[in-house]
Amino acid sequence: MDRLHNTVRTYAWGSATAIPELLGTEPTGEPQAELWMGAHPGAPSRVDRGAGPVSLADVIAADPDGELGADAVAAFGPKLPFLLKLLAAEIPLSLQVHPDLAQARTGFAAEEERDVPVDAPHRNYKDTNHKPELICALTPFDGLCGFRPAAEAAGLLDGLGVGSLKPYADALRAHPETGALREVLTAVLTAEPVAMARTVAEAADAAARLGGEYAVYAELARHFPGDPGVIAAMLLNRVRLAPGEALFLGAGVPHAYLRGLGVEIMANSDNVLRCGLTPKHVDVPELLRVVRFEAGEPGVLRPAAAPGDGTGEEVYATPIDEFRLSRHVLAARLGGEYAVYAELARHFPGDPGVIAAMRSLS
Repeated sequence: MDRLHNTVRTYAWGSATAIPELLGTEPTGEPQAELWMGAHPGAPSRVDRGAGPVSLADVIAADPDGELGADAVAAFGPKLPFLLKLLAAEIPLSLQVHPDLAQARTGFAAEEERDVPVDAPHRNYKDTNHKPELICALTPFDGLCGFRPAAEAAGLLDGLGVGSLKPYADALRAHPETGALREVLTAVLTAEPVAMARTVAEAADAAARLGGEYAVYAELARHFPGDPGVIAAMLLNRVRLAPGEALFLGAGVPHAYLRGLGVEIMANSDNVLRCGLTPKHVDVPELLRVVRFEAGEPGVLRPAAAPGDGTGEEVYATPIDEFRLSRHVLAARLGGEYAVYAELARHFPGDPGVIAAMRSLS
């Protein structure tokens, strides 16, 4: 087994303290947004087998069958099929969706044919892979995931009392749900920018005044003034994960992470189509080709004991093959001096303070 040396990505939305606290390192003063563990070319981990640090991507490329196993290479090609991250959000990430495998391959080929540089800011597809992902909360974790029922979204918009939102609320009630969600998201993202900025400002003022369930939209508008993603966000389910709970996000599901520290695991891809809450490129026609306009409750996952030898492994079940996330409950099995930590974890499941207690008392 190799010890990985990993890269921290310092995106503006990251927390300056969450990842250092978990790792027991000193904060640098910069926002530390993501710690990448894997062989993605954007920031591959490094391993040292006695000759100095070497990129994990290069190690795998030199001997795919030996490093990954012949079965994995046959199924996914000569690359590590997943990427694992620690994600620490202090302010919201962009509202986004990911393509399925066929959409990614078609989109990548089309942009290659048009000679769009892979690093161009208006490029949608950086590779030919899909990007299903799982986020598991290490602290209370806030997000948006999937469409609300259309009638519920209409009621939320009506509650703001903003006249320019009324046509959206009316459309959500007037059509079958799938068509209504498509129509309203399209209208929001293609609205005249000055008029939409005015609507967002009025909605933000009303949300701040009302508070409660509306407070998050005032917060979004504070970070992204005038952004149509603030209104699009009202079409989505609010989710708060307790530590140890997780969400699986398949292709076409609109989502945004708002705040918290979590473990994120995904297929090895960087394909993102953005809906808003970002200054980056938004390709509305391509986005509408990828989004799945299906309303429903987001399925919060909790780990289940793995069948086998009773080692304490608990697995988060997901419907894809590229990765599996599990956790190991060790203290209860070991007993003795570890029993106190098992008791702490029983009262505060998933709380990183349990690990901090082990560190401080060791």
